[in-house]
This record gives sequence, C-alpha cells and structure tokens, in this order.
Amino acid sequence: MRRYRQVPRSEADGTFRYRRSRQRTSILNSLGVCGCCGRCRPRYKRLVDNIFPEDPKDGLVKSDMEKLTFFAVSAPEKLDRIGEYLAERLSRDVVRHRYGYVVIAMEALDQLLMACHSQSIKPFVESFLHMVAKLLESKEPDLQVLGTNSFVKFANIEEDTPSYHRRYDFFVSQFSAMCHSTHEDPETRTRIRVAGIKGLQGVVRKTVNDELQAIIWEPQHMDKLIPSMLFNMQDNDDSDRAGGEENPAALAESCFRELLGRAAYGNMNNAVRPVLVHLDNHRLWDPNEFAVSCFRIIMYSIQAQHSHHVIQQVLNHLDTHSKNTPRVRAGIVQVLLETVAIAAKGSVGPTVLEVFNTLLKHLRMSVDFELGEGSRRNSGTSLSSGRVKENEERIVQNAIIQTIGFFGGNLPDYQRAEVMMFIMGKVPVYGTPCHTLDTVKIGHQGTKRIQTMLLSSLIMVTSGFKCKTISAGLPAAFLEPLCSISLMEDSELRQLVLEILHNIIDRHDNRAKLRGIRIIPNVAALKIKREKISKQDVGFMKKHGQQLYRHIYLGCKEDDNVQKNFELLFTALALLTIELANEEVVIDLIRLSLALQDMALANEENMPMFIRCGIMALVAAYLNFLSQMIANPAFCQHVSKVIELRNMDAPYLLPEHVFREKCVLPESLDCEDRAMYFQTADLADALSGPGYNAERLAIPYVPQVTDRLTRRKSFVDTISLQVDILSNSLPDQSTLAEEITFETLKKAIDTTGLEEQERERRRQVMEKFQKAPFEEIAAHCESKANMLHDRLAQIFELTIRPPPSPSGTVTVTSGHAQYQSVPVYEMKFPDLCVY
Repeated sequence: MRRYRQVPRSEADGTFRYRRSRQRTSILNSLGVCGCCGRCRPRYKRLVDNIFPEDPKDGLVKSDMEKLTFFAVSAPEKLDRIGEYLAERLSRDVVRHRYGYVVIAMEALDQLLMACHSQSIKPFVESFLHMVAKLLESKEPDLQVLGTNSFVKFANIEEDTPSYHRRYDFFVSQFSAMCHSTHEDPETRTRIRVAGIKGLQGVVRKTVNDELQAIIWEPQHMDKLIPSMLFNMQDNDDSDRAGGEENPAALAESCFRELLGRAAYGNMNNAVRPVLVHLDNHRLWDPNEFAVSCFRIIMYSIQAQHSHHVIQQVLNHLDTHSKNTPRVRAGIVQVLLETVAIAAKGSVGPTVLEVFNTLLKHLRMSVDFELGEGSRRNSGTSLSSGRVKENEERIVQNAIIQTIGFFGGNLPDYQRAEVMMFIMGKVPVYGTPCHTLDTVKIGHQGTKRIQTMLLSSLIMVTSGFKCKTISAGLPAAFLEPLCSISLMEDSELRQLVLEILHNIIDRHDNRAKLRGIRIIPNVAALKIKREKISKQDVGFMKKHGQQLYRHIYLGCKEDDNVQKNFELLFTALALLTIELANEEVVIDLIRLSLALQDMALANEENMPMFIRCGIMALVAAYLNFLSQMIANPAFCQHVSKVIELRNMDAPYLLPEHVFREKCVLPESLDCEDRAMYFQTADLADALSGPGYNAERLAIPYVPQVTDRLTRRKSFVDTISLQVDILSNSLPDQSTLAEEITFETLKKAIDTTGLEEQERERRRQVMEKFQKAPFEEIAAHCESKANMLHDRLAQIFELTIRPPPSPSGTVTVTSGHAQYQSVPVYEMKFPDLCVY
C-alpha cells in the first residue's frame, strides 16, 4: 500500500495536498534541500518557488511576487541568495527548453532590480548579469531579445556606488554580433539587430559615466561598438524611416550620437579611428555620401573643443591614402571639407595651419600624378585611361581648393589674415625660394597649375574679408609677392591677383555694382557706400600706393590681355577711389590715367591695336567714374566732351565698342587730334580750386621700382637695377674735388630738364636690364659686386684695427714677428674714459 504525507501548499490559504513521498524526495533533492520536509527549506527558496505557477501560461503569481519583493526589501542581505537561486532555476529551464518559466524568472528579476536599491544589490547584479548572458548565448531569437530588454532596464538604473570588478566585455561582443545578424527571416533579423543596438546603447549608458569603466573606450571595444552601429546606419532605407524606434538605422544613429556626445578629450581618437577603418573596409569613399553623413553626425555630436581631434584623424588618414586612387583621395578631401566647414565656426585649436600644410602637400602630389599621367599619355601608352586619370586628378585638386577656400573663408578675421599669409608664402614665385613646393621637378606647367590653384583658394579665403584698416589686409609681406605674380606673363594669373585685391580692398560690398567696364551715365544711381578715409589708410597709400599704381600701369600693357583683364583693372581703380582716395590719391590716379593714355599713344613697346584701344577705353571709363565721384563740374564737362567726340568719330576708344566681338579697329591712332584725348592742362584747370594740388598733374607719372621682384623672362632681381641707378647717380672723385664757383652754384640751382634727364636715364637702365644678354648683365653685376666688396674690405680694415696697447702689437716684417710697444702717455683714450 502506498504511503502519502500531508504537505502544506501555502501558508496563506491553509490548504493541503498529497504527494508520493518518493517523488517528493527526488524533487527536493534536485532543488538542493537536505531534508524531505518543505518547512526545512530556506524561506527565500519557498518564496521564489511560489512565484512560478503550475502552468507557465498563467504568468507570474503577483501576490507571491509581492511577498518576495517585501522579503527582499526587508532583508537585503538575502538578495544575493535569491539571485543565485533564480539563476539556477533559469539555467535549468533554458536547458530543458521551458521558455515560459524563463520569461517568468526574468520578469521577477526585473521587478527585484527596480524595487531594491542598496549596497547589497551588487552581488544580486552579478547573478542577474549571469542570467542575461545565458539568454544571449542561446540560439533562440526570443530569448536573445528577452535578455536584451532586461539588460536595458538594468542599464537605466543609477547605482549609488561604482562597481570595481564588473566587466561588460562579453555583452559588447554579444550585442555587436546581434547587430550583424544574418537571420533568414527579415522580420526576425530586424528584431535581433534592434535588440543588439539597444543592448549596445545600454552598455554605453552604463559605462561611459562611470570612471571605473573607462576601459570601454579602449580600441578593442570601440572596434566592435562603432562598426556595429555604422553597419546598421549604412543599411538604411528611407522608406523604413517611419518605423521609428524599431528601425535599425535610426536607432543606430541615435546610439552613435549618444556615444560621441559622451566622449571625453582623451577618447576622441579611439572613437573616430574605427569609423575610418569601417569606411575603408566597405569602400565607402567612392561614392562618399555615407562618409560625409557620418562625419557630419560626428562633428555635430562631439563637443566643439574636440573638433581638432577629428580633423587631425582625417588628415592622417589622407596621408595614409596618399597613393590611393584619385576618387578615394577626393572622397576623403570632401569629407575633410565638411569637417572643417563645421569646425571653423567654433574652436579648431592649433591645427589651422596644419590643415593647410597637409592640403598643400597633397595638392603638389596630385599635380605630380597628373603631369606623370600626361607624360605617359604623350608617350602613347593607354591614351584613354591616361585622360581619365588626369580628369580624376582635377577632381582631387578642385576638392582641395574648395576645402582650403571654405575653411579659410569661415575663420575669424584675425586667423584669416594669418592663413592668407601662409598660403601666399607657399605660392611658387620665380626668383624666390619656396620651401614647401619644389617647382624644379614639376616644371613650368606644374608651377603654373599650382599658382593658379593656390590663388583660386586665396580668392575664396579673402571673399567677405572685412579688415578695419587696409594695412591689416595687405601687409608688405603679402602685397609684395602678390604684385610680383601680377606681373607674370599669364593673363589668368593676373586676373586672379586682381580679384584677390578686389576682395581685400572692397570693404563695403561695392564690387558687384562696378562689374563690367562701361561708361556709367549716373554714378549716383549705383548708391555706392563709402566712408571717410582713415589716417591708417592714408599712411598705407603714402607707403604702398606707388607699388599699386606701378602694377596697374604695367599690367595694362601686356599683350595677352583680354576683356576680363580690362574689366578687373577698371574695378581695381574704382575701388581704390572709393575706399582709399583722398585729394592726394585722386591726383595720383589722374596722373596714372594720363600716363596710360600717353603710353597707348606713343606705343614705344609695339603693343597690338586691341591693347592700345583697350587702354584708351579703360582710361575713359575710369575718368568718367572719377569725375562723378569727386563731383567737380569742370572736370565732368571735359570728360563728357571727350567721350561725346569719341562716340561720333572714334567709338573704338570706348569700352562699349572696343570689346565687341566684331569691332573694327583702326590701323593707327591719330595723335594730332587733341580733342579726342584727355588733356592735362584742362584737367589741371578743373582742379585748380582749393583741396587739390593741380600743379602735380604737370609731373608725368613714371612707374617706380618699389618691390623686390620683377617679371620678364630673365627674372633679374631689381637689386642689381637699383645698384646700377645708385652707382650712376654717385659723383666721381674728380667732381668732388672740383672747385666751387658761381657757375657751379648756378648749375646746381637750375633744375630745368633734370626731370627729363632722370626719366630718360631710368628708361635706358630698364631697357638695358630687359633686353641685354644674360651674360652681359651677369658680368656687369659681378663687377659691381666686386667693387662693393673691395670698398667694404677697405672700410673694415680701417675700422676693425686693434687699439694700441702698452704691451705691444705684433707686426710681421719679412716673415719675422716684431713687437712694437706704445707708451701710455702717447695713447689716445675716448673722452668718456678720461676723468
């Protein structure tokens, strides 16, 4: 006969049921209970057992769960044992595939975590994480999602004290693997990926604010976290955006932003490097839409003071790919453009000049690659592929120029001036050393391309530049090489230089109103903005005005000038009048205009007829503008009269006619018809009133050599020219010894003809240095240099002679050393040494 024992089912309802003793014994032994009586089991185990119903479909027994929660709160020292016991039951249920009880166990754990906040929760958390790890290790998607959800709830709990020993390495690896799920069912795959991203987000929230968990920023973890998010962001379908939180791409982007927003100063490099590696591995630089999107997210998510870390990483990556395909390099440069465009609005740290230095280096390399492809193409190998690669290199170069210009254009004015100086220092100019770009290897064609591209970037940098004083925008170290380039025998380079000058001089945005060369009937209708010229600008024009006049004068007579050159020259003269002209500068500009007219009429350099007529049209357009700006009625009347006569008899001397495509040009200009040209005497009479020194108009304008460089094919330094001028102007020794008489003084006072002689002498010197053979010029300079060295040696011999000494001085006579002493009473001492 079978024996039964009466076992209490619950202490609350007092009901009883019977079980077979052998079955009861085996169950109790499996649960680890020593005895056969249920009352001998610990209370926490009984409370845990009671929360599980007979049928898992009934769900968690809420009344018993409340008792378990109350017990855990009342006796927090039992939390670790409760956790261990729940973990034991859950592990067994997972192995036996009783997933209903697994769900109940995790629900109980979640409620205990939310309810209990004490020091004793630390051991309980270890059991909880162990159970979550068990679920994540299973192959069932439902269990993986269940474990992830529990971990996310745990991550949102703020613990009072940090954990010294807890690690999340396993969870980072497992959640990253879930983010790359390749499940056959699309819905299941999406669920797993979303769960993985949420898990990573939980890890980030749990660790980034904990100083003891700084290990999460180490490369081995970032190499898993970042690619997992980028992988899901990359697999983005706009039609799925409406999915909201369950869209892997949107969720991954949110997690990515949160991670970057929490990145500290020392963690930026580890956070950005995996992004670059991911873009390399998945070949996302060409096309680079996703790469640009990623770095926009990065730049807008991180703190502004950390921007230079990102820029530095991209620059280093560009150096790494310096020999990659042009499209890949162009993609990286475009990403850098987006990066610096955002960083330039804030603090970019010390990397400003480094950005430009690196970009200039890659610009030079791109030109080398392009010229190399061009030479191989000319040799007949792979004609079509060579052209394709050459065009691709142009894409790289344009991207670099845009990056330089956009970055510089968004910098503050004080930094922009430094960048302008830096770029100008890198422009290769004949006759000056260039420490960054070796122009010997790339030849004339490569040098011209680099000059063109750097000047184009300078135009972008100077666009919108508003300097308070013109000397801040055009310092001597910047103006001199810029004007030297403006004298190159290339119309495109001269156009770029004039546009740079326009950007710097135009501080009131008047350039758009002056676009195009024309006879403006009513200047007042343009509503030109201007202010009274400051003392600093007056000083600038006194110091550098002649330099600007000279380069405008010489730039007008170049044989390869086109309509755009004359338009830019007219705009330059007009802007000088608006921004920098006082009474003295106005006189200088009129003298310059008259000198241009005389040059076109005399035609000593055999200029083409188009250039001569273009200069005449330029002078007419500018004097018409100037006459209305100074509002002098007599001046305006004379200018209008000349323009009317030209309209009737010589329309080719006006800009509206000479720059037409089919303008008929004369064979020669009639120099005898004085009414067709602007007369110095009439203009002087018009300005004879107070305010203007009209007498200076009688002095013909002669371009002065004020800069250190000159153009022409020999590129001879004008120092030699100045030495020649000075040597010719020095009187001979015999002249110095000449007896001073009344006739000598009379000749010295009489200055008639001296100006003409000086002008003729300067012209002869200029002609000599421009047309003489190089060997003759070199010999002449060498003789002058030798003479200078001899004179200096004589001076040094006289001045650096040792003073007399009572101890004697050594003199060498016939190869024998002799000592000669000087008595003290015969020595001469300075007055300050005698008392």
